[in-house]
Amino acid sequence: MTFRPLHDRVLVRRIEADQKTAGGIIIPDNAREKPQQGEIVAVGPGARNERGDLVALDVKAGDRVLFGKWSGTEVRIDGEDLLIMKESDLLGVLDASEAQKKAA
Repeated sequence: MTFRPLHDRVLVRRIEADQKTAGGIIIPDNAREKPQQGEIVAVGPGARNERGDLVALDVKAGDRVLFGKWSGTEVRIDGEDLLIMKESDLLGVLDASEAQKKAA
């Protein structure tokens, strides 16, 4: 199934945090915080301004973003837990080179 958000909403897949601490201690699922980092899966066409012109979003599918701890609405699409939120709920876009450094 394909899903296209409406207006200025985005569909985000959470990026799971490490399951171990730097010291090697394994963190159980119930003690882990929900990640505040995700990947944009789909974006809406944009919002309309006062004159009725369509204003495109600044993010696109594939961007890695940061969002607030309580942002968005959790939904399940094709068995996958995703978040729908407005673009204004996003705190920023992570640069691809910075994201790769963190993963290494």
